[in-house]
Amino acid sequence: MIENLKKILNEDQDPKAIEKITSKLNNLLMSNEEVGYIAVQKKPAVTILPDSIVVTNKRIILCKPKNLGLSMEFIDYDWDDISGSFVKEGILGAEFNFTTKSDLTQTIDYLPKNQARKLYTYAKEQLDILKNPIVNIPIVEDIKAEKEENQSQVQIEDVEDVEDVEIEEVINYTEIIPVALSGYRDEKQHPDQRPDSTERKLSDLSQDELFAKLQNYKKLLDNGLILQGEYDNYKKEILSYL
Repeated sequence: MIENLKKILNEDQDPKAIEKITSKLNNLLMSNEEVGYIAVQKKPAVTILPDSIVVTNKRIILCKPKNLGLSMEFIDYDWDDISGSFVKEGILGAEFNFTTKSDLTQTIDYLPKNQARKLYTYAKEQLDILKNPIVNIPIVEDIKAEKEENQSQVQIEDVEDVEDVEIEEVINYTEIIPVALSGYRDEKQHPDQRPDSTERKLSDLSQDELFAKLQNYKKLLDNGLILQGEYDNYKKEILSYL
């Protein structure tokens, strides 16, 4: 705020008037509110109690001395409530006008032309910011990219889990394939092998081995690899040796 006041005092303001205004503004400014410019009336005759106008990044404040300067009246308007502003220059100075969305017009006259122009420029900048808010596009894009990356990682993990399950199922199925019963083998799949030459007969198996073979056939039935009739035949034959 001090740096802004140094710039203002270089433009023909009355230092005493600026000091009086700023001392009262210290208790009026909200958090994160900064004074952008102060313009003070300068009438052709001696101006003992000039009106002034303060613009901040949040509002316009009209400052009007009362009771012979012992008190001051403050009237403020948020930038959201202001529909437009303009300057009218004359021979003895300039007028700064602004209108509200409720069609109320406020005027501060007898402002030095240079101050009125500065005031108008600052007001236009604030109104343009309201109409065209600045969006930090790079941050928005970064958030979107991070979200897409997280989704792709989740999809990859899901695919890996599915592949693991499929491999495990294949392994389990291979484990439950039984040895053929009493020399039975599908001759279409193994035409060159004879049952008696490679497999043991049921009569040569122990009771534990016969029981294990019966369990294997039950697993084949449960997984739909053999029919109920086939399982019944295998079961009947194995039980005859127990």
